[in-house]
Amino acid sequence: MEDKILESIGYLLPAIVTGLVAYFMFSGFIKHSLTEKRMEVRAAQKKEVLPIKLQACERLLLFCERINPVKMLLRIPPISTNTADYLQLLIANITQEFEHNFVQQIYVSEETWTAIMASKNAVTNTLRQAAENSKSANDLREHILLGYSQKLPPTETAVAFIKKEVRDLL
Repeated sequence: MEDKILESIGYLLPAIVTGLVAYFMFSGFIKHSLTEKRMEVRAAQKKEVLPIKLQACERLLLFCERINPVKMLLRIPPISTNTADYLQLLIANITQEFEHNFVQQIYVSEETWTAIMASKNAVTNTLRQAAENSKSANDLREHILLGYSQKLPPTETAVAFIKKEVRDLL
């Protein structure tokens, strides 16, 4: 009886060892295949998403350039001599540009979007502050142009964030 048990163990032990080796080999192969497929899917997604993200960065960069106070004042002449009317026109232009590009936030990082929002708000606040000390629309233009001849506009910070985002994408 003991001989039969030892003989059975003698037959079963190599079969069990062979089965375990086969199991671990196939398990490793399957894990490797799944990892490789995931990497291929990510690469394909990245290939499809990258142009969209770059286009969003381009649009947001254009937004920053269009709300740059100096460039905006040169592009948008006063409609009258009234300071309030001109201020309203400039702020409406900024709001329209912002609303046109609002959806682009889903393609950029939170830090970049925060920088863009901060620059938009800073430009708007600067225009309002300059309007308080201006007697006419042309006076408002002069205050803003002189103010930004001495310092960088807040849009430059947002532009730097956008450029960093593009470098990280590429």
